[in-house]
Amino acid sequence: MTSISNIQVTTPSIKDTTKLERIGAHSHITGLGVSDTLEDLSATTTGSSSNTSSSLRSSSSSSAPGSGLIGQVKARKAMGLVYKLIQRGKIGGRAILLAGPPSSGKTALAMGLAQQLGSNGNNNSNGKDKDNDIPFCSLSATEVFSLEVSKTEALTQAIRRSMGVRIVEEQEVMEGEVVEIQIDTLSGGGKVGKTGRLTLCTTDMETIYDLGTKMIERLTEERVTAGDVIRIDKATGKISKLGRSVSRSRDYDAMGSNTKFVQCPEGELQKRTTVTHTVSLHEIDVINSRQQGFMALFTGDTGEISESIRTQIDAKVEEWKMEGRATLVPGVLFIDEVHMLDMDCFSFLNRALESELCPIVILATNRGMSAIRGTNFRGPHGVPLDLLDRLMIIPTAPYSVDELQGILRVRCTEEQVDMTDDALELLTRTASEKTLRYAIQTIITSSLIAKKKNSNRVEVEHIERSHKLFFDVERSTKFIMEYQNQFLFHELEEDGEDGIKVKSSSSPPVMDTSCKVSKADEKEPKDEMEE
Repeated sequence: MTSISNIQVTTPSIKDTTKLERIGAHSHITGLGVSDTLEDLSATTTGSSSNTSSSLRSSSSSSAPGSGLIGQVKARKAMGLVYKLIQRGKIGGRAILLAGPPSSGKTALAMGLAQQLGSNGNNNSNGKDKDNDIPFCSLSATEVFSLEVSKTEALTQAIRRSMGVRIVEEQEVMEGEVVEIQIDTLSGGGKVGKTGRLTLCTTDMETIYDLGTKMIERLTEERVTAGDVIRIDKATGKISKLGRSVSRSRDYDAMGSNTKFVQCPEGELQKRTTVTHTVSLHEIDVINSRQQGFMALFTGDTGEISESIRTQIDAKVEEWKMEGRATLVPGVLFIDEVHMLDMDCFSFLNRALESELCPIVILATNRGMSAIRGTNFRGPHGVPLDLLDRLMIIPTAPYSVDELQGILRVRCTEEQVDMTDDALELLTRTASEKTLRYAIQTIITSSLIAKKKNSNRVEVEHIERSHKLFFDVERSTKFIMEYQNQFLFHELEEDGEDGIKVKSSSSPPVMDTSCKVSKADEKEPKDEMEE
């Protein structure tokens, strides 16, 4: 383990890769859709620029009303208050419970909060905007039991993954515009080497630097050319392209849309800058607890981390806080299907909420009065009363017909499906009578059927065709009851005598392949013995 005086907190730089444009269940959500005064933006005109700027998340680019969220106005306003509580970062250990029936938007509210924070469900931050480096960790309750570590260790790692440490460091860098790059290849004695010179300039001075092999490789990897404005970290040798110099904006007739033009730096080439980056407590734990260091972050094989290591790291973080080098950033831990946790996990969360290093915990469940796992007792939402007393409960009610139609319209826009008004009306009626999830899944299947029919718009007949091909829960249950004797191991509860429910299992008739010996055949061996 690394000594306390030399705890590592930096993680390796990872190059951004092109994101896959895939459509998910909540990909249309870009925020909570409430203003700074907690006003519902979904009730205003869609796509208004003034409304977008007054949203809690001003960087939202979604044109959908309410930043993709429809309905649940009271719940969204409550989550807006939770967002402000997280932004202040002064109070930790608060817990929220999202309770409501299925398909009422509980997970959507949590994803809206994640988008509001700018973290998109990840712990990585860009290091530039302090408002966008709040960690957000999403966890399903069943994951606690499926990991190779103990239940309490899995919850501890999730809690520390949701706690960030914002570290402020001063670095000595060289920043300037590239005037010329000259690379020479030397060969001799069977070896080939490269040397070169780099000319950097500012508005006040110009300097030539000799380059070694490693610096030449880094310049080649970053594709640095003359006219680029770069920054070189003297401690690590890391090279960052800040953009293209404005003076070189007319070198080419056409430029890419990603090209960024910046002014040539002023003053000295070498300067000291303040760099702020945020890492989670779990990342610091992993880096300082294993021999391979940060490589465990990529493999995921973190294993059990001893409590002594965490105690020493907490002491070091407290020391950095006293010196003004770091500040704690309480994030959000979202646990879905919380009723699947057992009594051991509930007791651990009860104790963890009293700790100073505890994030804002958001729980979600769709259960009413149900059994508390690990006990013989029943409780509201499947949660013990002592933990339930610590929670601020936000209820989510079923959607109205107008809200269902609005959600389906947003999903059609997200999936790029053109649908007629009559078809949308039929789909809304399906969501009201059946389930919202079934109606949403029907959108893409109806679109594929329409394309097969050489139609650019989804019409009523396409949705009806999809309904015939894919059953909802009600029709599937009716189908099972109708053909129950044809299914294997079908168990049905029937009322027996004295009102007692008895499980009777029915299965298709099985052919008896055993050999039956007739009476005549049974006597034949006896006669042979007598003979």
